[in-house]
Amino acid sequence: METWAGFCPGSHLSLGIWVMIAAHTLQNTRAEITCASCPSPVQLHLEELQLEVRTEEPSALKNIRVEFRELGVTEQDAGTDGDREAGVYAEDARRDVRLDGVSAQEDTPGSSGESRRGRDEAEVVEDAAALRRAKRSGPEFSESGWSSRGGVDAGAPEDRGSMLDGHRQGRSEFRWNRDEGRGNNRQDESKLTSSTFALTGDSAHNHAVVYWSGQNSSVILILTKLYDFHIGSVTESTLWRSTDYGSTYERMNDKIGPKTVLSYLYVCPSNKRKIMVLTDPEFESSVLISADEGASYQKYRLTFFVLSLLFHPTEEDWALAYSHDQKLYSSVDFGRKWQLIHGHVTPNRFYWSVAGLDKEPDLVHMEAHTPDGNVQYVTCRVQMCTEANRNYPFTGYVDISSLVVQDDYIFIQVPTSGRAAYYVSYKRDSFIQIKLPKYSLPKDLHIVSTDEKQVFAAVQEWNQNDTYNLYLSDTRGIYFTLAMENVKTTRGIGGNQMLDLYEVAGIKGMLIANKRQDNQVKTYITYNKGREWRLLQAPAADLDGNDIHCILPFCSLHLQLQMSENPYLSGTISTKSSAPGIIVATGNIGAELSYNNVGMFISSDAGNSWRPIFEEEHNVWFLDKGGALVAVKQPSVPTRHLWVSFDEGRQWTQHSFSTVPLFVDGVLVEAGAENQIMTFFGHFSHRSEWQLIKIDYKSIFSRRCTEEDYQTWHLHNQGEPCVMGQKQIYMKRRPGNCCMLGKDYSRILSAESCICRAHDFECDYGYERRGDGNCRPSFWFNPSTVSRSCSQGQNYLNSTGYRKVVLNNCTKGVKEMYTARKQQCPNRPPKGLVLTTKDGKLTANLGTNVTFLVHLDEGDSMRTNVQLDFGDGTAVSYSNLSWTEEGIKHVYKSAGIFRVTALAENTLGYDTTTLFLHVTCPVEHVQLLAPFVVIRNKEVNITAVVLPSHSRTVTYFWWLGNNTEPVITLDGSISHTFPSEGMHTVTVQVAAANSILQDTKTIAVKEFFKSLLLSFSPNLDEFNPDIPEWRQDVGRVIKKALLQVSDFHFLSVLSFPPSLCLSCVFSFRSHPAISQLFPPPRPPPPPPPPRPDSLGSLARQQNAHRATTPRFITRQV
Repeated sequence: METWAGFCPGSHLSLGIWVMIAAHTLQNTRAEITCASCPSPVQLHLEELQLEVRTEEPSALKNIRVEFRELGVTEQDAGTDGDREAGVYAEDARRDVRLDGVSAQEDTPGSSGESRRGRDEAEVVEDAAALRRAKRSGPEFSESGWSSRGGVDAGAPEDRGSMLDGHRQGRSEFRWNRDEGRGNNRQDESKLTSSTFALTGDSAHNHAVVYWSGQNSSVILILTKLYDFHIGSVTESTLWRSTDYGSTYERMNDKIGPKTVLSYLYVCPSNKRKIMVLTDPEFESSVLISADEGASYQKYRLTFFVLSLLFHPTEEDWALAYSHDQKLYSSVDFGRKWQLIHGHVTPNRFYWSVAGLDKEPDLVHMEAHTPDGNVQYVTCRVQMCTEANRNYPFTGYVDISSLVVQDDYIFIQVPTSGRAAYYVSYKRDSFIQIKLPKYSLPKDLHIVSTDEKQVFAAVQEWNQNDTYNLYLSDTRGIYFTLAMENVKTTRGIGGNQMLDLYEVAGIKGMLIANKRQDNQVKTYITYNKGREWRLLQAPAADLDGNDIHCILPFCSLHLQLQMSENPYLSGTISTKSSAPGIIVATGNIGAELSYNNVGMFISSDAGNSWRPIFEEEHNVWFLDKGGALVAVKQPSVPTRHLWVSFDEGRQWTQHSFSTVPLFVDGVLVEAGAENQIMTFFGHFSHRSEWQLIKIDYKSIFSRRCTEEDYQTWHLHNQGEPCVMGQKQIYMKRRPGNCCMLGKDYSRILSAESCICRAHDFECDYGYERRGDGNCRPSFWFNPSTVSRSCSQGQNYLNSTGYRKVVLNNCTKGVKEMYTARKQQCPNRPPKGLVLTTKDGKLTANLGTNVTFLVHLDEGDSMRTNVQLDFGDGTAVSYSNLSWTEEGIKHVYKSAGIFRVTALAENTLGYDTTTLFLHVTCPVEHVQLLAPFVVIRNKEVNITAVVLPSHSRTVTYFWWLGNNTEPVITLDGSISHTFPSEGMHTVTVQVAAANSILQDTKTIAVKEFFKSLLLSFSPNLDEFNPDIPEWRQDVGRVIKKALLQVSDFHFLSVLSFPPSLCLSCVFSFRSHPAISQLFPPPRPPPPPPPPRPDSLGSLARQQNAHRATTPRFITRQV
């Protein structure tokens, strides 16, 4: 499970200008359960995007990289108008799209790309354009590992809907028709009111960042930087500020300090007048704070380097800062002071509290690492986050980068050795394991969305590689049913894997998806959240009015469901909640989805019918709250024109916004709710400075709209007026009326509930739809199973196999027939008793709490007695199963393997289950005991002594002699026979819990040997105080002396306490050198009794010479 990392500049990029464009604070949080902090609900995996483009002048051309910063850098919902429209994360200050310009050449009507540039040049433009378009793909997922975000207001990313999407791999042949890609009639060109500003003096800067907060603010901030690729840091910066929507700009360097080098800028989402600017840490670590939209600043030093900021959704002075050393800090005074919350926090896995669900507004949810390397879900208040005040809502460990806090839900993944286990908490209740169909074996799971009172999840099964299955849950997010199989994914240039799923803005329950089927990819649409899917009907005629013969199901319209990573380029599909039913997308007509011979298509009736509007790809935005459309060619070629349509794409008028063709790299649409302003960002040529063109398009409207300018539109699905259980009537401007919509423009005129029918219901969990259209139990599901909480005398809901689509508003009809029926709980014998540990593991450390969970599939839980025998002589008993819901805890006082048995019993029968728990204790010491010399071909015992000693929980690995593979035993002793003479090495490794220790001995193997035990004089310790190793030193001297006076074939002298040496010898005679080792003699001890063997005779011979040279006695062993 993986939620949203940012991008950093690629080290291989040539000198270029980088642009970062910022807009509204994102809304409607999405999430990914696998990845850390993902930028959109559509990206499954996030990696850095790096793009190299061939150009005709590679040495001179500026490589333009666009980084998009949302003002108000937040990774969670800031609370908005509820439009379900996708966008980018504010945290993604480092997320980028790199666009590369070519030579400035106006796209004159009637001319072709080939004739103007020639074949070779056209191919260069084609390559660059294809790479740019591939780069402008859907925003990245959660991390999330599970996560995503929505957007706001006109022209922002929200208007493109929520989607899981893929990158395009190519484009159609580079060409222009006489109408510049349009088949519509166009009127005479008119000039729009515009003003141009160049960032003069910053031509050396290769990184430009543009910020605009929206919401009627006239302030635009631009941060330009010189990024040195050799040292990997910013060396110069300039901050510009405009107070008139970009007509003029003022340099702000004198107000922030002329030598201050800035890196990133953040705007508070709940008060856009408040701004934080971070300095580059290579020079200093500081934050500059402004409370007047950047007019003045105060500087505060930091003791850490900020990687990302997360503002509180409602408290304007509260912020979280994540540092380079994985520490999380908080500030409650807008960055003036910072306090450490927690160390070792997972990147992008920290969240502010959610209003209405968390009791304290300053609560922080985070994923933190323990000292032993595990990961836990932790909550605490920002000003009281000591260890004593921290809470652990989930008692066990979780997988790294799996925590997602989103809307009413919290998701985690639990580490298991087998099948992945996902858990959900609904409205902060206890965590419950997510129930996917029994034979769903997920290897990857992502949360797509959670904001319509249910969870959309993308699941990749064990046998899938480039597709995902789409699942929908019940309201609590526990029981998931399949909505669509094999939804296509695409891996982009930077390795981003995205799902081709698009949620249409403004129409509840409407989704568009690309499905892989029989090695073909086709586009499908649903109006009831995946209950039913159908192909798209192709247009009846092309742009020239020629009939298109495309018959379903063999031929249909297919759409590229890609959202631009640049929120100021429209991507391949666009919708807007204030313009319901209008869908603009790039696609093709045929048997399957193709990236060749593509065009632009539009639907005015929510996907029921389609019309072509352009032969070439364009960026299309909604103007005037969706009442008009504006189109601009893809930025692969410069342009000075834009096209506007007031009749939903049927007619287009051309307008000039610049006297010089501009490479358009981004457009801000509708800079505020009460004005008609667009801002184009780009450059005139590869050598020019950055150009900011402010356009006032008010002149294209003739007047304000009146009641006569509106008409009603009925939402339908191929003539069926009931969609999601309602007949919905919308108010829309009459096509062709060039009037301006008012701010009180209403979207939905009326919504009337419909009579419930079969298509308003989907199959319940455990059921699947058969060929006759009915929902039947799956082969693995037992519909007679009753919840374990069901007790005699109580009632439960018995599923009919159906459940109503969430948020479907139908009434009466078949509702009673399909709705789960309330029935009385039957009295049943216990069945399906399951015993597990809470963390899913079968091992535990000695002295720690082990929590056992008891689950009963069938039986009266209130009248079923439960007994649990821990296997160590203790047992507990509960009168009913409800007492065990929080788990049964037990502490083992000794290590071993314990048989834990559970028994559930009532008057009708019983059921039992068993698990074997390994209670381990780390090994502290191991000593290998083995003889120092053995006889060849004679079995010898070798023993490993382990401290502390715990039976049955230690594994022994033996390497004997020259064996390369170990002998593995559970016993600490082993017998072995050495077949050859020589020195042999014996090694033992002892494994227990998480510790492994080793000891090694060397054994001499001989054909024959004898051993003597030598006892030293008892006064040697007194003459060698505090030198415990004197025995080893004396042993070496004795060995050397004996070798000099004897012809021993082998001799080994090793020390043993107290004062003993073991000598393996064949003969012995005294030597004067030995006497030099010992102090003057004391009275000798009594001689040992004689023994009737040769060794005893040798001892007596030594005793006879004690008065002269000997200083030790020998005893037979």
